[in-house]
Amino acid sequence: MTSEFGIAVHALTFLNHKQATVSSEQLAHNICTHPARVRKVMAKLKKHGLVETREGAEGGYLFTRDPAGVTLRQVGDAVAVQFVGTAWRSGDADMDCLVASGMADIMDGIYSELDGLCRERLASYTIADIDRRIFGPGTA
Repeated sequence: MTSEFGIAVHALTFLNHKQATVSSEQLAHNICTHPARVRKVMAKLKKHGLVETREGAEGGYLFTRDPAGVTLRQVGDAVAVQFVGTAWRSGDADMDCLVASGMADIMDGIYSELDGLCRERLASYTIADIDRRIFGPGTA
């Protein structure tokens, strides 16, 4: 998993808390990353309708959605994150050994199933839930 998911959840929670237009520089400062990384993630969130943008000197990003209606699964889908997977696969499909030739596909299936379970679970968390975990009951 890349850090884009964490950046996206952080940004949406901060924007929800601020209830104002916030620049990529302000978001980057709060997230503790570079503004270019923030802009890359925010472009994906905008494309999926999770944030709006404002142009000009007072421009930036604005969260106008109901925080109780935006799930972490939606956020993950927007940034196209794979929660469970691997960049390296063991074995070789061309080897005679059944373990070596079959292991990668078996593990890919397991990773895919686990990724799906993560997505299902994240559908039960919202930006409002994150807000409440930070600020306590009665918020968002």
